[in-house]
Parts: sequence; structure tokens; C-alpha cells
Amino acid sequence: MRGLGPRAGHGVKAVSTAVAGFAAVGLLLSACSTGGSGARDEGPASSEPVVSAAPSASPSASLPTKKIDAVRLVKDDPKVSPAIKRDLKPCVGKAYPVDVSYGNLTGGSATDVVVNVLTCGDAVGIGSYVYRAQGDKYENVFKAEEPASVYAEIDRGDLVVTKQLYEKGDSVAYPSGEEVITYRWTANHFTESGRTRNDFGNAVGDEPTEPSAD
Repeated sequence: MRGLGPRAGHGVKAVSTAVAGFAAVGLLLSACSTGGSGARDEGPASSEPVVSAAPSASPSASLPTKKIDAVRLVKDDPKVSPAIKRDLKPCVGKAYPVDVSYGNLTGGSATDVVVNVLTCGDAVGIGSYVYRAQGDKYENVFKAEEPASVYAEIDRGDLVVTKQLYEKGDSVAYPSGEEVITYRWTANHFTESGRTRNDFGNAVGDEPTEPSAD
């Protein structure tokens, strides 16, 4: 069966990702008490963000005292491309297509913020950003912007970025493969510490062929 990308199951939830993203604060608090990390939930093309509370350099990192306005953070960020800022609009009402995760990635005393910007229709990730607290402001310390699909997660103190790989003729729901890249905070910046590639089978979504008669 063909492997599915980390965002397919998110399609039905794109209109509520802004609220769901902020709810990740509660998930992180729960993870802190157990020391566990979030589990990947494979759906028809998706995985839920992995929220991990496994701080490595600074176990005392604290959660924000108030909700982070992720939309404003992205729109005010000079490192974010104008195209993504232009396309970042509510899907329904005031629900923006963003996922927000909190965790310790950079070893600071305050929790880092991971923001994923998605499309409304297919909930495909088009931009992933990491923000580090600097006093009462946040600094962009990582960005990945892709026209196809990109999604960043926190996994046991590491930043894990998944990029879907599409070949000609692939649908959004069925990419040909994916690259999973792990980054670690070193010397005040993220450096790549591992990379894997998964090539998916093409059985799913293909029309069955009739056996030829001899």
C-alpha cells in the first residue's frame, strides 16, 4: 500500500487548525508530566504534530504566559516570503490555516514556538518556522518554505522537518515519497543531524488492470 504523507489527514481539519494549534499548549503540559513525546497519527495523507517535552539543554524552559498570535508573528516576520503572507488568510470565519507547537528546541529559558502554515483546501504545509524568545519578542531562527509540502515537528528536543516528494502525475494525497530531515540546535543555529528518504509504492490510487486473455 502506498505510503501517505504527514498532512493528508489534516485536510478535514484545516478550518480549525488555528484553534487546534493553540491547544497544543495543553498537550505539552501533559507531555511534561509523563516525559513522553507525541505520536504520529497517519491518516489519508497526514500526521499530527509531534509535541515533545524532552528538553535537553534547559529543562526549566517555561511555557508562554499567554497565547502566541502565530498569524501576526508570521505576517510581521521579514524572513517570511511575501507570497506566503499574501496567501495567509482565514479559511472560514476567523480560523487561519496554521498549526502551532511549543517546546524546547534551542535550550533557552523560554519555550520555542513552531508555526506551520497550510493551505485551506488541502491542508498542505507551505511554510514552517521556528521562533525563539528574545525578551518580549520572538526571533525567527529557522524557516522552510516549499511549494509542494513541508511540515515541522518537535521530537524529543529535535526539530524534524518532513518534505513530501511529488513526481509528475502525483496527486496531493499520494506523493511518490518523502524526506525526513532532523535538525539540532548547535552554536546558536540549527544544523542537520540526520536525513532519511522514504519512497512510497504506487498501488494506492492506481486503477486495477484486467488480466489479458490468451
